[in-house]
Amino acid sequence: MAILQPATVWCRPTAINYSLPVSQTTVTRSAEPLEPRLGRVGAVDAVALEARAADLAKRSIKRASKLRALDLVVRMIDLTTLEGADTPGKVAALCTKAMRPDPADPSIPAVAAVCVYPSMIEPARRRLGDSAVRIAAVAAGFPSGQYPIAVRVADARTAVELGADEVDMVIDRGAFLSGRYGEVYDQIVRVREACGSAHLKVILETGELGSYDAVRRASLLAMAAGAGFIKTSTGKISPAATLPVTLCMLEAIRDVHAETGRSVGLKPAGGIRHAKQAIHYLCVLNETLGAEWLTPELFRFGASSLLNDVLMQIRTQKTGVYESPDHFTID
Repeated sequence: MAILQPATVWCRPTAINYSLPVSQTTVTRSAEPLEPRLGRVGAVDAVALEARAADLAKRSIKRASKLRALDLVVRMIDLTTLEGADTPGKVAALCTKAMRPDPADPSIPAVAAVCVYPSMIEPARRRLGDSAVRIAAVAAGFPSGQYPIAVRVADARTAVELGADEVDMVIDRGAFLSGRYGEVYDQIVRVREACGSAHLKVILETGELGSYDAVRRASLLAMAAGAGFIKTSTGKISPAATLPVTLCMLEAIRDVHAETGRSVGLKPAGGIRHAKQAIHYLCVLNETLGAEWLTPELFRFGASSLLNDVLMQIRTQKTGVYESPDHFTID
């Protein structure tokens, strides 16, 4: 069976142009329902997957390469605050750190984006100004996905109107786990349309999906519906991102790219707190998708505490002296 893709599987015969937003295409259902096709997605060999992830996590890199890897990790971070106690002042401070992670070392690059609730977009935009740091907003019923679709679409549209460059939406796991794949697909398409030119990341919340088979199925579904990125988790439940789950999603991205030529990004989020972990993820990424994906345009880390540990490791690599966490601001 061919890898699921909207151009040839359940849409009209005319291929969707992946270089355009879904809103600029015509999407209609074919005679064959989506649900049976996703049910036929091949099973994932869990033992082999976990063994390969564990093997890749043992890889080590030389000191010079480590500095380059740590620099890349910084550039890939979506610096995140998603708390009920978030304030404009807290978000402004986060944005300042996003633009200049280590004030004592101007060679440290800015992070990729700050990730906030829609209500915090405006203070983030004021502080970021015309910097290259993007604003990613969680929307469309985050974190549960259990809102009426009209509310979720309006939420995403409002986030973009407020100034979000990227929207991180979460799928309705209840619908997905009930086998209502077509409903989930249609929801993603509608949110994608509401995002306009903003980049859409689709969160699977893999810790609630129950199996690698379900993770692969959800990954293919999200990509077929137009996701620019697929994302592991909201960071609100445990387990969040893991290397085996990330490898499973990377392999789905690899298979879609091999069949369609379309490059979809990945964002592991939640539980990645240490530089050593982040480098393991880069090793898995490079081994699975190659150097083409070693860019913030196709890989991000959703994290709040990771940045400080990476900054400490960079300082240690440059000076030979291990720095205390007290030398860096608390996010």
